Amino acid sequence: QVQLVESGGGLVQAGGSLRLSCAASGRTFGNYYGIGWFRQAPGKEREFVAAIDWGGSLRYYADSVKGRFTISRGNAKNTIYLQMNSLKPEDTAVYYCAARLGTYYYISEHEYSYWGQGTQVTVSS
Repeated sequence: QVQLVESGGGLVQAGGSLRLSCAASGRTFGNYYGIGWFRQAPGKEREFVAAIDWGGSLRYYADSVKGRFTISRGNAKNTIYLQMNSLKPEDTAVYYCAARLGTYYYISEHEYSYWGQGTQVTVSS
């Protein structure tokens, strides 16, 4: 089992920045896993935001956040960050991190086995 805990959400004005963190624990030692960030706005389906491979060198972004968001892994690889800049009201959502054992990253939420509880991001206009 892998446990994921997100933090860093909050209320920010449009144009502002937030950094989300995803702390992984449990069955992580000796295992490789890719991480994805997803978000779900009220009344909408959950959507892919960004993903990163185990090594941290391969990253993929949704078109809606490309150039504004950056996904990265800490040196210990058990903490994954989502730096969000130039935030827009349409970025308002609950943000989730997800993990899948393996070295690569994945875009589909169906590929991920482990999910965090989510953190709320609200961007005011």
